[in-house]
Amino acid sequence: MAKQSKNILVLGGAGFIGSYLCERLVKAGFNVICVDNFSSSSQLNINHLLQESNFELIKHDMAEPLLDLEEIEDVAKFQINVYGIQEIYNLACPTSVKNFEAHQIQTILANTIAVKNALDLAVKYKAKFMQFSSSVIYGDVPKSTIGKPNFIKEDYRGLIDHLEPRACYDQGKKYAETIVDVYHRQFDLDTKIVRIFRTFGPRMLLKDGQMIPDFIINALDNKDLEIFGDENFITSICYVSDIVEGAVTLMDSPLNDPVNMGGTTVHKLVDVANKIKELTNSSSNIVFKESLLFMRELGYPDIGRIKKAIGWFPIVSLEDGLNRTIEYTKAHKNLVNFSSNNDEA
Repeated sequence: MAKQSKNILVLGGAGFIGSYLCERLVKAGFNVICVDNFSSSSQLNINHLLQESNFELIKHDMAEPLLDLEEIEDVAKFQINVYGIQEIYNLACPTSVKNFEAHQIQTILANTIAVKNALDLAVKYKAKFMQFSSSVIYGDVPKSTIGKPNFIKEDYRGLIDHLEPRACYDQGKKYAETIVDVYHRQFDLDTKIVRIFRTFGPRMLLKDGQMIPDFIINALDNKDLEIFGDENFITSICYVSDIVEGAVTLMDSPLNDPVNMGGTTVHKLVDVANKIKELTNSSSNIVFKESLLFMRELGYPDIGRIKKAIGWFPIVSLEDGLNRTIEYTKAHKNLVNFSSNNDEA
């Protein structure tokens, strides 16, 4: 009898990073069950996977327990009642920038009850579990001199106002890590926590304040490129495939401590916008607008821990990543996703 492929749950698998993770795991030959409620994602991200025999989609909000997984007809072929679930990746959390305030209740539920429900599945199946956390757990970081940004190590505790308007996300992500750590110790679960810094690539929502996808679509139409901040706004950014490869490799490692994952080069957003203008041969102007609540300067990742543990570091350059994203946008210009409260998660 042929060896059974691993059964893997990807929660929030129709989102930006989640859809690439699903694609990567499907191509590796694993059985992938994508769970998403489409609150800030789109089925368009995973439509190309629906024809694959080792991929199935379940529309579900993880704030409600995912009961009787073995009884769901669409995944019966994976024989979960016999083989169980081997790995769970949890990316289920709204990440809309412009629609952040509309998603506050969903966000706090995603970072509390949904995490517990996901971990209960890991306990049931004795599955490895990966929590996709965020650099926002570091909160406000000390400012260093211009041109010498601080690179944060995982032991930095961070400073977060638990009553600020965006605390449901920032403090929520921090609390979610606490839940994961408790389950790790209480049930001897093999858990991983990845703190993702700013990431870019195809399939990001348009008109949602993410800026880079909007830069590209507007540059192609010679429209203004809008930066929500001033000319000194700097950030680290990492191409999505690097994040996915790091996550998959980390899942197979013995490391349980939290790790940073992100780009190690810091860029001014205005320089990124100018590079996009150059690559698209655009005549667009760059304009500066008031900062958004969910869009602010964050810290920058010290990736020493994950590099030492699994040898991971970003390999896709900014220009290469931008070129890939531009080509995708050109090819799918009529299909790319706009921010919406109705069809995004």
